[in-house]
Amino acid sequence: MNKIALLSVVTASVLVAGGYKIPETSTNGVALSAANIAHSKSADAAYYNPANMAFMEDKNHLEIDVTYIGLDPVNFKGTVFGTGPHDLDAQSESFIVPSIHYVSGKAGETRLGLSITTPGGLSKRWSTEPAKTSAEEFTLKVIEINPSVAIPVNDKVAVAFGFRIVHSEGIVKSDGTAALAPGVYRKVTRDMTGESLDFGYNLALSYKPNAAWDVGITYRSQVNLGEQGEAKLTEALMGGTYDGDASVTIPLPATASAALAYTLASKTTVELVYERNMWSAYKNLDFNYDGTITNPILIGVFDRSIIKNWNDTNTFRLGITQELDALMLMAGAVYDESPVPEETVGFELPDSDSVSVSFGGRYQINKELDVALAALYSMRQERQVENASLNGEFTNANVLMVSAGIGYKF
Repeated sequence: MNKIALLSVVTASVLVAGGYKIPETSTNGVALSAANIAHSKSADAAYYNPANMAFMEDKNHLEIDVTYIGLDPVNFKGTVFGTGPHDLDAQSESFIVPSIHYVSGKAGETRLGLSITTPGGLSKRWSTEPAKTSAEEFTLKVIEINPSVAIPVNDKVAVAFGFRIVHSEGIVKSDGTAALAPGVYRKVTRDMTGESLDFGYNLALSYKPNAAWDVGITYRSQVNLGEQGEAKLTEALMGGTYDGDASVTIPLPATASAALAYTLASKTTVELVYERNMWSAYKNLDFNYDGTITNPILIGVFDRSIIKNWNDTNTFRLGITQELDALMLMAGAVYDESPVPEETVGFELPDSDSVSVSFGGRYQINKELDVALAALYSMRQERQVENASLNGEFTNANVLMVSAGIGYKF
């Protein structure tokens, strides 16, 4: 089912940050661990803080980036519904993610921006029971088109607003023996695909009190993914099947950030970012069908509201930039909390707190053209879990990102 797929996918495994968001949507973003909200001066300001577009050089700025994302194979050791112990490995995953950022020249004093990015997504595949019973595959692809407008208030303050146009596609598959009650098991499968088009907005402020200090505040609204489509469900013992409509709604949560940057006389800029992610909007996962499911096993396994009760989280980012004539060096670090409480951790989302480090550089070839390269490594903490279905430990959930980009001014 199209809707279900997306929603289920959204509850599944994280790529880079806590939950299912990808904050690093440019090469500079990867190099600085997304700590480029107050001091962003490249075309990716259109995404990270569009208010900064008002202070950029009066030219058209274009940037194209390509990012590789590699996920290590997550391991679980422990019991599942009292069976085991098990030693299970998810499949390793890799993706190529492009992004485009554009900032216009001045139209009067106003600047226009456009970003096409992948702000969220995930993929987790398990090929062995009992993990594949619930998460044989959970995949989510998200593309956001984000036009924005920056308006200077005076020579020190600018504001901006934009629109979020979010298209998402998802796949959800499971195949295995589900535990219906202690000692009661049934063979069940599901096969779902889906897509959705949804909308939101973003706001930003940039304040530059003097040449050394930069202040940035941004807000990205919640986007509700209202999925509708079809689902194929089967149950072997009673021969039950369902092949029909399904729908579900889940949130891409709102995010607020506050950033402060200081530039030394040596042209070294240090930026600190505090980010609040409103994951508590994700309270339950509730699939809705067309009302024709009669098989009690299918109803018990698939047609029930699943409590999630995720928590709001804090993220702390540090970025350091050093300008050296034609070369700009960058480094970053980030601590990111997981929104998933222990009682709802599963094979679809074995999420945990993480620490990431990053570095990169940007080289100015001439007045119009520059190139960049960056890498980020995210180290996820081991997650000990004891809840109604799992008693064990998830490990090896690390992530590598490598990004290359080219910038052009005209």
